[in-house]
Amino acid sequence: MTGTLPDLTTEPSHFAADSRHWHPFTPYSDEVHLKVFTADVARNETAVMLRAEAGAQLGVHDHFGRVLAYTLRGRWSYAEHDWVSGPGDFVYEVANSQHTLVADPAEDIEMFIYVEGPIHFLGADGEIVGIETARTFADRYLRFCLDNGYPAPELNPY
Repeated sequence: MTGTLPDLTTEPSHFAADSRHWHPFTPYSDEVHLKVFTADVARNETAVMLRAEAGAQLGVHDHFGRVLAYTLRGRWSYAEHDWVSGPGDFVYEVANSQHTLVADPAEDIEMFIYVEGPIHFLGADGEIVGIETARTFADRYLRFCLDNGYPAPELNPY
Protein backbone atom coordinates (compact mmCIF):
# COMPACT_ATOMS: atom_id res chain seq x y z
CA MET A 1 0.00 0.00 0.00
CA THR A 2 1.41 3.39 -0.96
CA GLY A 3 0.37 6.93 -0.28
CA THR A 4 1.03 9.71 2.10
CA LEU A 5 -0.04 10.03 5.66
CA PRO A 6 -2.32 12.91 6.55
CA ASP A 7 -0.74 15.91 8.23
CA LEU A 8 -1.59 15.47 11.91
CA THR A 9 0.22 18.54 13.15
CA THR A 10 -1.88 21.01 15.05
CA GLU A 11 -1.57 24.71 15.41
CA PRO A 12 -2.48 26.79 18.43
CA SER A 13 -5.82 28.57 18.26
CA HIS A 14 -6.00 32.28 18.95
CA PHE A 15 -9.19 34.07 19.99
CA ALA A 16 -9.15 37.86 19.75
CA ALA A 17 -10.84 39.65 22.65
CA ASP A 18 -13.70 40.83 20.43
CA SER A 19 -14.21 37.46 18.72
CA ARG A 20 -16.57 36.27 21.47
CA HIS A 21 -19.56 37.97 23.06
CA TRP A 22 -20.94 37.95 26.59
CA HIS A 23 -24.32 36.27 26.92
CA PRO A 24 -26.55 35.62 29.93
CA PHE A 25 -26.27 32.24 31.63
CA THR A 26 -30.01 31.68 31.54
CA PRO A 27 -32.03 30.04 32.91
CA TYR A 28 -29.65 29.87 35.88
CA SER A 29 -28.98 33.59 36.33
CA ASP A 30 -29.53 36.87 34.49
CA GLU A 31 -26.70 38.39 36.57
CA VAL A 32 -24.10 35.88 35.35
CA HIS A 33 -22.74 36.11 31.81
CA LEU A 34 -20.48 33.77 29.87
CA LYS A 35 -18.09 34.16 26.97
CA VAL A 36 -17.51 30.70 25.43
CA PHE A 37 -14.12 30.15 23.81
CA THR A 38 -14.19 26.40 23.19
CA ALA A 39 -16.73 23.64 23.65
CA ASP A 40 -15.33 20.22 22.80
CA VAL A 41 -18.44 18.04 22.70
CA ALA A 42 -16.48 14.81 22.13
CA ARG A 43 -14.43 15.31 25.33
CA ASN A 44 -17.16 17.33 27.12
CA GLU A 45 -14.73 20.15 27.95
CA THR A 46 -15.53 23.85 27.89
CA ALA A 47 -13.36 26.96 28.28
CA VAL A 48 -15.28 30.10 29.24
CA MET A 49 -15.01 33.48 30.84
CA LEU A 50 -17.57 34.14 33.56
CA ARG A 51 -18.66 37.62 34.56
CA ALA A 52 -21.13 38.28 37.38
CA GLU A 53 -22.62 41.38 38.89
CA ALA A 54 -21.69 42.33 42.45
CA GLY A 55 -23.67 40.20 44.88
CA ALA A 56 -24.85 37.74 42.21
CA GLN A 57 -25.20 34.07 43.02
CA LEU A 58 -25.11 31.01 40.82
CA GLY A 59 -27.26 28.30 42.38
CA VAL A 60 -26.09 25.07 43.91
CA HIS A 61 -24.41 22.87 41.33
CA ASP A 62 -22.53 19.59 41.20
CA HIS A 63 -19.45 19.10 39.00
CA PHE A 64 -18.72 15.61 37.69
CA GLY A 65 -15.29 16.50 36.36
CA ARG A 66 -12.55 18.92 37.35
CA VAL A 67 -13.10 22.66 37.14
CA LEU A 68 -10.17 25.08 37.02
CA ALA A 69 -10.90 28.74 37.77
CA TYR A 70 -8.62 31.76 37.64
CA THR A 71 -9.93 35.02 39.10
CA LEU A 72 -9.21 38.12 37.03
CA ARG A 73 -11.35 40.76 38.76
CA GLY A 74 -13.41 41.04 41.92
CA ARG A 75 -13.80 38.66 44.82
CA TRP A 76 -16.01 35.58 45.07
CA SER A 77 -16.50 32.53 47.20
CA TYR A 78 -18.57 29.40 47.60
CA ALA A 79 -21.29 29.59 50.24
CA GLU A 80 -20.17 26.17 51.49
CA HIS A 81 -16.51 27.19 52.15
CA ASP A 82 -14.71 29.81 54.22
CA TRP A 83 -12.16 31.05 51.64
CA VAL A 84 -12.49 33.99 49.23
CA SER A 85 -10.90 34.11 45.77
CA GLY A 86 -9.52 37.43 44.54
CA PRO A 87 -7.57 38.68 41.51
CA GLY A 88 -4.75 36.31 40.64
CA ASP A 89 -6.13 33.43 42.72
CA PHE A 90 -6.53 29.95 41.28
CA VAL A 91 -9.23 27.50 42.34
CA TYR A 92 -9.00 23.76 41.61
CA GLU A 93 -12.30 21.93 42.02
CA VAL A 94 -12.19 18.18 42.27
CA ALA A 95 -14.76 16.03 40.53
CA ASN A 96 -17.99 15.46 42.47
CA SER A 97 -17.85 18.76 44.32
CA GLN A 98 -21.02 20.72 45.11
CA HIS A 99 -21.19 24.44 45.81
CA THR A 100 -22.91 27.81 45.32
CA LEU A 101 -20.95 30.66 43.71
CA VAL A 102 -21.39 34.02 45.46
CA ALA A 103 -19.93 37.27 44.08
CA ASP A 104 -18.78 39.78 46.66
CA PRO A 105 -21.38 42.55 47.01
CA ALA A 106 -18.75 45.30 46.54
CA GLU A 107 -17.82 44.71 42.87
CA ASP A 108 -18.42 42.66 39.74
CA ILE A 109 -16.31 39.56 39.21
CA GLU A 110 -14.63 38.10 36.15
CA MET A 111 -12.84 34.77 35.87
CA PHE A 112 -11.58 32.22 33.38
CA ILE A 113 -13.03 28.73 33.88
CA TYR A 114 -12.18 25.38 32.34
CA VAL A 115 -14.89 22.74 32.85
CA GLU A 116 -14.56 18.97 32.37
CA GLY A 117 -17.73 16.92 32.24
CA PRO A 118 -21.32 17.75 33.07
CA ILE A 119 -22.65 20.13 35.71
CA HIS A 120 -25.95 19.45 37.46
CA PHE A 121 -27.82 22.48 38.79
CA LEU A 122 -29.90 21.64 41.84
CA GLY A 123 -33.20 22.97 43.16
CA ALA A 124 -34.17 23.78 46.75
CA ASP A 125 -34.82 20.10 47.56
CA GLY A 126 -31.65 18.83 45.87
CA GLU A 127 -33.48 17.81 42.70
CA ILE A 128 -31.75 18.28 39.33
CA VAL A 129 -33.20 21.35 37.61
CA GLY A 130 -30.69 21.53 34.75
CA ILE A 131 -27.74 19.72 33.23
CA GLU A 132 -24.95 21.60 31.48
CA THR A 133 -22.47 19.99 29.12
CA ALA A 134 -20.12 21.24 26.43
CA ARG A 135 -23.02 20.71 24.01
CA THR A 136 -25.45 22.88 26.01
CA PHE A 137 -22.82 25.61 26.48
CA ALA A 138 -22.19 25.58 22.71
CA ASP A 139 -25.86 25.44 21.75
CA ARG A 140 -26.79 28.36 24.04
CA TYR A 141 -23.93 30.48 22.74
CA LEU A 142 -24.57 29.71 19.07
CA ARG A 143 -28.29 30.51 19.53
CA PHE A 144 -27.32 33.81 21.17
CA CYS A 145 -25.05 34.66 18.22
CA LEU A 146 -27.76 33.78 15.69
CA ASP A 147 -30.43 35.75 17.56
CA ASN A 148 -28.18 38.82 17.77
CA GLY A 149 -26.73 38.82 14.25
CA TYR A 150 -23.22 37.72 15.25
CA PRO A 151 -21.33 35.24 13.07
CA ALA A 152 -21.29 31.72 14.51
CA PRO A 153 -17.79 31.07 15.84
CA GLU A 154 -15.93 27.80 15.61
CA LEU A 155 -16.09 26.42 19.15
CA ASN A 156 -14.15 23.20 18.59
CA PRO A 157 -11.04 24.25 16.64
CA TYR A 158 -9.12 21.03 17.23
